[in-house]
Formats: sequence, structure tokens, C-alpha cells
Amino acid sequence: MRPRILYPLFASLTSLPGVGQRTAGALARLGWTRVIDGLWHLPTGVIDRRYSPSLATARAGVIATLTVTVRQHVAPAGHGRQPHRVRCSDETGQLDLVYFRARTETLEQLLPVGAARIVSGVLERYGSGLQMVHPDFVVTPEARDRLPAIEPVYPLTAGVSGRALARVIREAVARAPDLEEWLDAAFRARQGWPAWRQALVAAHAPADAGEELAVTPARSRLAYDELLANQLALALMRHHLRVRAGRTIHVPGHLAAKALSALGFQLTAAQRAAVAEIEGDLASGKRMLRLLQGDVGSGKTVVAVLAMLAVAEAGSQSALLAPTEVLARQHWKTIERIAAAAGVKVALLTGRMAARERSQLLQALADGEIAIVVGTHALVQDAVGFKDLVLAVIDEQHRFGVHQRLALTAKGSSTHVLLMTATPIPRTLTLMIYGDLDVSRLTEKPPGRQPIDTRIVPLDRLDDVIAALGRRLAAGARAYWVCPLVEESEALDVAAAEERAAMLRERMGVRVGVLHGRMKGDARDTVMEAFIAGAIDLLVATTVIEVGVDVPAATVMVIEHAERFGLAQLHQLRGRIGRGAERSTCLLLYAGPLTEAAQARLVVIRDSDDGFRIAEEDLRLRGAGEVLGVRQSGLPAFRLADLDLHADLLAAARDDARLILERDPMLESPRGQALKTLLYLFERDAAVRYIRSG
Repeated sequence: MRPRILYPLFASLTSLPGVGQRTAGALARLGWTRVIDGLWHLPTGVIDRRYSPSLATARAGVIATLTVTVRQHVAPAGHGRQPHRVRCSDETGQLDLVYFRARTETLEQLLPVGAARIVSGVLERYGSGLQMVHPDFVVTPEARDRLPAIEPVYPLTAGVSGRALARVIREAVARAPDLEEWLDAAFRARQGWPAWRQALVAAHAPADAGEELAVTPARSRLAYDELLANQLALALMRHHLRVRAGRTIHVPGHLAAKALSALGFQLTAAQRAAVAEIEGDLASGKRMLRLLQGDVGSGKTVVAVLAMLAVAEAGSQSALLAPTEVLARQHWKTIERIAAAAGVKVALLTGRMAARERSQLLQALADGEIAIVVGTHALVQDAVGFKDLVLAVIDEQHRFGVHQRLALTAKGSSTHVLLMTATPIPRTLTLMIYGDLDVSRLTEKPPGRQPIDTRIVPLDRLDDVIAALGRRLAAGARAYWVCPLVEESEALDVAAAEERAAMLRERMGVRVGVLHGRMKGDARDTVMEAFIAGAIDLLVATTVIEVGVDVPAATVMVIEHAERFGLAQLHQLRGRIGRGAERSTCLLLYAGPLTEAAQARLVVIRDSDDGFRIAEEDLRLRGAGEVLGVRQSGLPAFRLADLDLHADLLAAARDDARLILERDPMLESPRGQALKTLLYLFERDAAVRYIRSG
């Protein structure tokens, strides 16, 4: 259970004063639903209101805080568009405060003639005089302390003003309790960091407009806390998985040999090496926890099947967990085809199965009649049981929470775990994210795969592109058309995709399908299945097709506004084609003029199809934080830490987590108890369950 002291932070946003359903709905667009989400929404800059000149010496174009006397109200005549002007002065000059569409009575109450007021906002030159349009603050001299000298600036969302957002965050920070210290005292003293709550308050109330916010002692402390929670959770997971002996699987490999002979092609050297490493893990007597990292089309599934066949030969069961039904169905077809040659039964379990079919499948799993099962999240439900689950394979593992991985491995005894990802990650970042995980890398493509002809084409040649695509489709090809990212808004992405699909349907007269992230899972699967079956010629999509979709007949991809995408994402998208024996073409449409960085990205993707080289270039061009961004690569993003700025802190957190587990693996010491609170604070709750389960 979450510690009681954290309850106020995990309460609904609407529990804060002044936050109603309307404000909460707007903040939900920022991903906020709870009080703690406000704590982690840190300022990106500051407004300095300390410039307080006389009117005679004031500079236009800057924020100024001025003490003036109200002289006269000049209200607009009738209902025209003229503003309401409030004439003010000090001993040295004149200033007009300008309000559009304001109620005269309200302004006269706020700014009574003859009264002194302190106003703060942007000064502008208007004619020969000075004016301030809609001042940010108007306060009496007695209330001057309510006017912040340094004001934090937060990323905004539609429907909530900056002032309202800051007020919500202040209320959220006020809820933050004093927590027992979880950092090593000597380390914290060396860094010069404040206590957790002091750091939180300071991070939301910067004291100096000139400082680099992300590396202040307060922000560095909070970033380290997040990194430590992450590294400790990963370390606990690995410790838990490795502390118990694994099932020893050592078989002659007859089933794998039968499957390989039926494949019709030889494994690459990298695949053979990965298979040998996995077989070594299975035979070692220790629990396997291995990451199989393979570029798009590198043959990860074949490697996983051979591992599952070894387990089947030993009389035990394997399960493969995939993030979507399309991917699960795709894996099932591939695995069933390979395993059939070895006489091994493979089943598919999804949330859409009929009740009777599902019941029969669950019984067969429980009886051990099924050696290999492929499924979606449905696999981790309580009703699913195995006779003897020995190997859990988790595809695109970053899409699953720790609790889902734990729920699947808990269905067996000392279950071996093989994680798979198609996202190439630079070696340095692999160490950062996956720590001491054993890693196998597939760096070659299977034989027979043709290189993809990638071209960079300006958008003003759109008509030529459509004409050429129409000819390819008329000749029987199938194609993807990827619509651009639009202002980081999924709603606009969807509108762009539907508009483009209508235009292409009209221009080419072909069967066009649309796929986007706002469609329900069933609708998405239906469109994808129609494309796979050939009932759709052209699939217009947002980036939901980025990972795992396998349609060998698709040989053309058009990526519109390719300059808006990151390198890793362009590579993942392009990986949807070139999966059959026919030559494929990828057209990168761009709108000029290109920035230097955008041009460099497009040239890299044109000139290379090596995902690992592209990942290293991505790291060089954009830095670790961007490479790890959710939208660009699918990897988890940190909310407080920036890996470009805090890479040294991540290394320290890894070492700290390792040392903690060596000294106190059950987190029973006073510091260990505080570290449990840290894990709950950053929602690494599943890691605490690892401790409890031994």
C-alpha cells in the first residue's frame, strides 16, 4: 500500500481549492489528473519584475514595475472598438494603462482616481508617450508583497491562463509533506542539495532570473530523485528475478533443428550468436533476463521461436506478450508457421475471443496441451493459468508497465524473461536505461531482404509524387502514406490524415484506408487486416504504424513533412516496407527551407539503413533527452531529469542503487524505508512488490 503520508499528493486535482471540473478538464490535456502532476510541472523560465524605473527613465519593450497615481479614466464612447484608457503619472512622466473590452465600473474600482497603484507589465511606446496594455498586476502599495519579483513561467495548455496554472501549482506544492531523507547524507552534502520539500519549493520559486533553471541545486536534487527511483526499481526487478535459481533447460535441440530445416534460409551470424546466448542462459541454472535488441526486419521473432522450441522440447510452456492485437496476430502467424514444422502447437489469446473459444483455450493452457501461447494484455489476467510456464517473451517491452511484466512472470515458477525491442538504442543509452541487463544485438538483415531506395523530395513536387504513386498502385503495389505531426496535437494529426486520404482517394481512384491513434482498437485492427489482405491499396496513417506492422506486399512509403520527425522515428516508419523480396521505395517529402539539423537528419536516413548507426547519429544530432522522448522513439521519458544535462547523475544513481541492494536488499533500514517512499512517490510501486515477494 502507498504510504499514508503521500495520500494528499495522489488525490484528484479537484481536491485543490479553486480547481473545478472545467479547469481539471483543461489540465487533463497536460496529462494532469492528480495533485502530484502539478508538482512535476516545473517552470521553463522566469519573468523578472524587479525593473522599477521612474517614467522619465523607463525603457519600452521590457517588463517594468511602476508606482503611479491614477489621474483620469477615458472610457470608450458607445460600443466602438476603442480601448478604455487610464491616465496615470509619477513625478517624472505620464503612462496610459490600456484595457480592451473591459467594464468601466470594474476598472474604476480597481484604479480609483487619485489613488496610488503599483502596476507591472510590458511597457510600450505609443506615439510620444508610454502605455501598458492589460497590466499583469495592479496592486495597492500596501499589497506590494503579493507582487512576485521573480515569477515562474510554466508550459501552458488551452483553457488555463498562466496565472491560473501557477495558482494550481502553488496549491499543489503546499500539499507536499516533509519526507524522511532517502539520500546518503555524505553524498547530499557534497552536492550541496536541499531536503526534498525545500528543493520542490525552490524549483517552483526560482530566486534569480539569470540562473540556468535545470541545473540549480534544487532541480538537480529532484532530477536525481527521479533517476534513483528508476534505477532502484530496475535493480530490484533484476535482483528479484536473479536471486532465485532458474529452471535449467538443456535439450538436444531436435525441435529447433526441424524448424530451421523448414525455414528455407540460413540464420545470420548475429541470430546464431543470440540463439547461443539464450540457450546458455536457459542451461545456466540462473534466471534469464535478456534484452534482444534488433533493428526492424532483423529476425528477432525467429530467435524467440527457437528459444520457445527449446522450452517445448523440455516439456514446458512459453508465452509471448505483444502490445496490440495486430502485432499479436502477426507474431502468432509467424510462430505457428515455424513451430508447425516441429509439431508444436501455438495458440493466440486476445481480448476479442468468443467466450467459449476462450474457455477451451484457457483449459488447454492449464492442462499443458499448448506449448506456446501468443497474446495481448489478455495474457496477464487472473483467469489465465499455465501448467508449467518457463519462458516469458515480451515484445516492444517499453509499452508495458513493470506490473504487467511481473503479472506474466508470476504465472510460472522462476520464469525466464526475454525482452524484445525494435527500437535501436545507442550503446551508451542502453547502459543507462537497461543497466546490467544482458543484451543480444541483431545487427544484420536476413538474406533476401532488398535495400530500400530512399529519396528526399520537396513538397512542391506533390503532384508528381501522387502521379508516380498512382502508377505503382495500378500495377498492383501497396503503399503507406504517413501524415505529418501537426503542432504536437493528436486531434490535428487525425484531421490531416482524414483530409489527405479524401484527396488521394479522389485523385487516384484507389481503395484508401485511414489509420490513426484516436480509433478504437477493434477499428484499427479491422483496417490493418484489410490492408494485409489486399482489400486496401493505400493506407494513410499517422505514426501508429511505427512499430511492428508486417505487410511484405507493401513496397512504397511516402512520409509527408519528413523534416518534422526524429531520425529514430523515420527509421521505424521506413521499416514497415522492404519486408518482402521486391524492391521498395521510401519518399521523404519536405517543406523548405530546411534547417541545418533537419537536412542532416534527412541525409542520414537517405544514406543508411543501419538502425544502430542511425541511433548513434540521432544521439549526436539531438542529445539523449530528445532521443529518449516518448514521441520520437517510444521509450519512457523522465519528467524531471534531462539526460543531456543529468547524465552524470544517472551514472551516480546506478551506482547508488547497486550499493543500496548490496547493503539492504529488503530495504529494511531507516534509509531503506525512506527509499520505499521514494519508489511510491515516483510510482515504481511494483518494485516494492518484488521486495515483499522475496
